[in-house]
Amino acid sequence: MNTKRNRKILSKGWGHFDIMHKDRRVARIYESGRCTINFSSFLPYNLYLEKDDDFDTCVNNLNNFYYWCASRILTLDRKYAKEILNSIGAIQAYTDRDRADIALSYRAVSLMDVYWVKAKNDKKTFKEVSLYNHSLSNAFVDVSLRGRGLTVENNELVTTQDQAGDIGTPGVAPKAWIRENGKFYLLKDGEERDVDAEILASKIIDCFNIDHVVYEESEFDGTRVSKCEIITNEEKSIVASEFIEIYCLNHNKDKIDFILQKDKYSYYMMNVIDYLIGNVDRHWGNWGFIVNNKNNKPEKLYPLMDFNKSFMAYENIEGAVCQTTESRISQKDAAIDAVKKAGLNQLREVDRAWFKDKKVEEMFFKRLALLKEINME
Repeated sequence: MNTKRNRKILSKGWGHFDIMHKDRRVARIYESGRCTINFSSFLPYNLYLEKDDDFDTCVNNLNNFYYWCASRILTLDRKYAKEILNSIGAIQAYTDRDRADIALSYRAVSLMDVYWVKAKNDKKTFKEVSLYNHSLSNAFVDVSLRGRGLTVENNELVTTQDQAGDIGTPGVAPKAWIRENGKFYLLKDGEERDVDAEILASKIIDCFNIDHVVYEESEFDGTRVSKCEIITNEEKSIVASEFIEIYCLNHNKDKIDFILQKDKYSYYMMNVIDYLIGNVDRHWGNWGFIVNNKNNKPEKLYPLMDFNKSFMAYENIEGAVCQTTESRISQKDAAIDAVKKAGLNQLREVDRAWFKDKKVEEMFFKRLALLKEINME
């Protein structure tokens, strides 16, 4: 097959698209921007549509639809993003509409959730398009993880679903999905420091009572990578807190109140852990909720993940600015507040033998001692 995606899906005359949640049509948006909403409670959390024929409303509906589609593919700050887009013939992807075009060429499928987009006259079912039902060849891994161009042979092997899994996965570090023994695993590359940090952080977090993704050392093409198992499936999706923020803005809800009502324990423990391991990458797109696909309702914060930027801003006891609080406070102050409200919840001792860097070891145990003292008060 030819993997190039040069056809403009959003060229004039596309008619309408159906926004699907599995085989449930949630909404339909027309080329004019007019829309019908079939199940408002099943709309994506970062998609806001209004049933109104007013011109401004229709324009907003289209822009919101383009934004939602665009949010389902990688951003250009992802390492090897240009190589990945070049490999599928999607060189220009700077605007939401450009990025939406790419997403729509894959029906906007993702391994993060069960949403997809159905074009006019499309007869496919969710079972046919779902990435969870796809075997995944490893032919596209070289592009996503190493930035290498597709060979002529691999170009024939790669399907649109092989590409869609990697293109629809957020984050900056090079990464690729593989399938082994019927399970999906994410391989993540980067600098040697980042791989070491992710694996060490995972070991440390396992000593505390908090759900987290377990990262293990693995290898791809002779290079060390971190490897973790997928946390989503056809029953459970994830939605980033930045999308929850959009939902709260559109429904007059306070985002922090919303989060605390759903899972205050995990929220506070996240701040404890990020301080201890010096994680500087807990932005609002890097944590969020597990969503039950039966009712599209958030249940709890999803397991902590993405630790490759741990042990940074680690030169002093204060840490970096906390990224999960509304006020600008240090990670130390956020962690102290969290311990007072939820406890330290350490299950076992952290092994000093895990640390390769003596300075990192000393700072970790200094921060841990500080929080233990707070926990004893």
